[in-house]
Amino acid sequence: MSDKPNIIFIMPDQLRHSFLGCYGADFLKTPNVDRLSDEGVRYTRCYSEHPICVPARVALLTGLHGFKTGVLDNGQFLRPDAAEMGLQTWPEMLNQAGYYTAAIGKMHFYPWDARMGFQYRVIAEDKRWIHIRDDYFHFLHTDGHRKYHGNEHDGYFENKGAVINRLPWEYSVDHFVGKEACAFVEDYGNDGPFAMMVGFPGPHCPYDPTAQFIENLDPEAMPQAVPPTEDAEELRIRNVEGNRRPWNGVDYAEFTPAQIQKVRMHYAGLVQQIDYEVGQILESLERRGLLDNTIIIFSADHGDYLGDHGMIGKGTFFESSIHIPMIVRMPDGVPRGLMAGENDQLVSLTDVTATILAAAGVDVPDYMDSRPLPGLGLPVEAAHAVLIGATQGGWWIDDGRWRLCRYSGAGPFLFDRLNDPAEQNNLTHEPECQDVRDRLDAHLTSTVMAFTSESHFDHRVYMRDLSQKPAFGREGWQRPFPRTIHDPQARRQG
Repeated sequence: MSDKPNIIFIMPDQLRHSFLGCYGADFLKTPNVDRLSDEGVRYTRCYSEHPICVPARVALLTGLHGFKTGVLDNGQFLRPDAAEMGLQTWPEMLNQAGYYTAAIGKMHFYPWDARMGFQYRVIAEDKRWIHIRDDYFHFLHTDGHRKYHGNEHDGYFENKGAVINRLPWEYSVDHFVGKEACAFVEDYGNDGPFAMMVGFPGPHCPYDPTAQFIENLDPEAMPQAVPPTEDAEELRIRNVEGNRRPWNGVDYAEFTPAQIQKVRMHYAGLVQQIDYEVGQILESLERRGLLDNTIIIFSADHGDYLGDHGMIGKGTFFESSIHIPMIVRMPDGVPRGLMAGENDQLVSLTDVTATILAAAGVDVPDYMDSRPLPGLGLPVEAAHAVLIGATQGGWWIDDGRWRLCRYSGAGPFLFDRLNDPAEQNNLTHEPECQDVRDRLDAHLTSTVMAFTSESHFDHRVYMRDLSQKPAFGREGWQRPFPRTIHDPQARRQG
């Protein structure tokens, strides 16, 4: 057995924290994820700084805030010459440290079959990208099956995307991903230290579990949706318009309580299906004698409104969009004094990157915004005093109690989440809250300015001064391009 721990990062797509038993959900069963929580650390205040698929994943790959990479919506990605800029992905760094790295399932890279440093790759992309000829496509094709758009299922439109999958469970995409993750453990787990990222396409819409995974669920037992929020109608309208597009095609302008409860039940079924696959991965590790030397991280790229605020999906900075699970099970032998069980410090999804590197014994680059998760006994760990996030359409800042959100064409919004956890009352213009708003707004503005400056490090012509450089004065001088992010002056000089 290697003296370095194996690392498995499990990331379902669009999983909100409140649909797991260990986070208080009593209307579904998630015994395997709950086991990770019971045997590890569960972070109660973890947020996705960029609650959209691609920005969240690029931040994870690089450990950089989306302001710095410029990736703030699903139509953007890293520059093709990122390596020339000195940017390495975390799998590339682990490869150099002797790890065998694997990516199983949905990664949402451009192009979709890029490796981004992963040495072993099995691809099963987003359920909405039905024309991608990935490994899951070929698996289905071999047995006479194919991918289906959500609208090819009975009841898709009237049930707002809540359907029973046309494919049997054995051919469902999350089972394919779970089975391939187990196969990697069985085939390569004992060959030396490995780091595997497992990207489940569920419980992202369409909400299409196979029938057996909703048999124990009652739509009436699902938690009620949070009502629409004061002053937020423009955000709801944008959400409705976005979901009318062909990728989804469902009109949520009217979203009845009964429809919401059905969507929630089908979503819960997908969560239970993923929980089953997590159990299979744990069994594979135990069968190979690897569990006691493997770090397991379980999180998600963002959440899902599921009817909260009259919306579906994600993209704003409401709690159900950005509050995600974060669970870390360290190998046996770690002193239990370090295993806090429940950790209520403020952390972010992007902190997974530094956590993986530190756990593998790799120095976390000083240019990264990611930091090792607290409470695990890793070097240089620290929680955040505030979190600042962004998408192409807005910015937000949260200090653990107050959340200020700014959107293009809507808001701003200020919520006291201690006294208003459902984010119903916008306090932006309340006189007694002006000091809080101004404090958060000043912090947000100064951080955005600093991040914007650092994001252009590759354009910098000089560090301090060229006026005293004779070489610059001669014909034919060439500027260095691109500057690399490893030069601290390239990031901080004005």
